[in-house]
Amino acid sequence: MTIRLYNTLTRQKDVLAPVEPDRVTMYVCGPTVYGRAHIGNARPAVVFDVLYRLLRHVYPDRRIDYARNITDIDDKIIARAADEGVEIGTITQRYEGFYLADMGALGVIPPPIQPHATTSIGAMTAMIETLVAKRHAYVAQGHVLFDVPAFAGYGRLSRRPLDEMIAGARVEVAPYKQSPADFVLWKPSGEGQPGYDSPWGTGRPGWHIECSAMIAESLGTTIDIHGGGQDLQFPHHENELAQSTCAHDGAPLANIWMHNGFLNMGGDTKMSKSLGNVVGVDELLAQGWHGEVLRLALLSAHYRQPLEWTADLLKATQARLDGFVALAGDAADGGVPDPEFVAALADDLNTPAALARLHAMAKAIGKGLPDLDALRAFKASAGLLGLSLTLEGRGGLAPVSEVVDAAIQAQVDARTAARAARNFAESDRIRDELVAAGIVLEDSKDRPTTWRRA
Repeated sequence: MTIRLYNTLTRQKDVLAPVEPDRVTMYVCGPTVYGRAHIGNARPAVVFDVLYRLLRHVYPDRRIDYARNITDIDDKIIARAADEGVEIGTITQRYEGFYLADMGALGVIPPPIQPHATTSIGAMTAMIETLVAKRHAYVAQGHVLFDVPAFAGYGRLSRRPLDEMIAGARVEVAPYKQSPADFVLWKPSGEGQPGYDSPWGTGRPGWHIECSAMIAESLGTTIDIHGGGQDLQFPHHENELAQSTCAHDGAPLANIWMHNGFLNMGGDTKMSKSLGNVVGVDELLAQGWHGEVLRLALLSAHYRQPLEWTADLLKATQARLDGFVALAGDAADGGVPDPEFVAALADDLNTPAALARLHAMAKAIGKGLPDLDALRAFKASAGLLGLSLTLEGRGGLAPVSEVVDAAIQAQVDARTAARAARNFAESDRIRDELVAAGIVLEDSKDRPTTWRRA
């Protein structure tokens, strides 16, 4: 099966053509661990988890090397540790643990590769040395900066003129910069701040170099897919693309760049910690929302589109999921996902189309035909979205056997009503459908029609 994904770099859906014959490589920018994740932070984790599941399904004979980094050295981390009077490691370990637990509650599979910035300092300094040697970076007052004007391709990802990008970004003004757009690869550490040895003195890396170095170290020079939130297009991913391309003699960092849209909290206001309009994953779980409700809500809109996060969305998602669970909650595993469902996901992760197909499958099953293969296919399809549809932890939902029995009884009642109205054509149609499904009807003059399985 062919997978097509919207490529931010080309502004079109491109066919995924893995670089290597025996594996697929994907890197997604992960969290900076200084606080709890909000539900907006969870959207890329869930979106690219679905893509990871799809890749494993479509390429069962290939290794799927999926990496999501942990940024565990950052000014916000340093500030939080200082505020609490604890070591930086205390902060990073605490919030990394919270992040993994919160994402786990949403059904996110831990990526097989999870590099940490603090364990990749050597890879970062080596890449910076390469950039300096190739005259794409320069040293100034203990800092090392990337020389943006020296890279003619800067701006290809964002597709905006350089002066416009500078005007629209919070660019640090510093006397040691040769150009306002130049960005820091390495900076000196002040007194009491963590630092690492380097050819330029004790310091720590800039944010952008982290991902470029960790990609090269864990996945290789050119990867198949690079993902993250829409807010990372500029400057983070633009800077990654520039420094990696220059360090690797023009080789592309990624063949496909993917970006998910924002979660909005009323109107066009995106959910953001800086705006203070966030709701934590832990808060939503504490309110009683099941993790699969939150996950399905995040997948209800196409990943590239904005998603309005409201109480009504959660209520509607709860009702939708309850229906799915009631239908397939005790169906056996081992089914094969529906081809139309998989095709929808293979078309740029079109989850709305995939969910529409899931609804069509549920409607067909709910007509009263106790088709176990159809139930297994339904459950396997939902599994590609990361939905287990199990009854565990969901009080009040009937198992699938009860739902199917009720559907059969509803058809029997509809046949009885048709006979009473002397609509024998409809009565015969329902009878034939039930007989074909292995249902034996027993009519009687003295009591209502009963049924049993053949």
